Amino acid sequence: MKSELFSNAIKNRNKIKFLYSSNEIILDPYFISYEKNGKKVLYGRTHNSNEIKKFAYSRISNIKILNNVKFTPLIPILPVYIYRNLGLN
Repeated sequence: MKSELFSNAIKNRNKIKFLYSSNEIILDPYFISYEKNGKKVLYGRTHNSNEIKKFAYSRISNIKILNNVKFTPLIPILPVYIYRNLGLN
């Protein structure tokens, strides 16, 4: 059930809100993955932050998809990388 909610939110670029342990989190969900130990995790950018964080599925509860709030993924592009690969240095 969690995977379906998160997959739909990722596909439709909807922000989500959930409880993580006892903290309320608002997140731009980016992708679902597995850790080396086989535990499922969710990666995303927290509200008002540029940092991508990892959240363990087992600690997520009370999931709400914020249908009226869309997001655009933050894709950091380093000017040094651009200059080097385009031969502009």
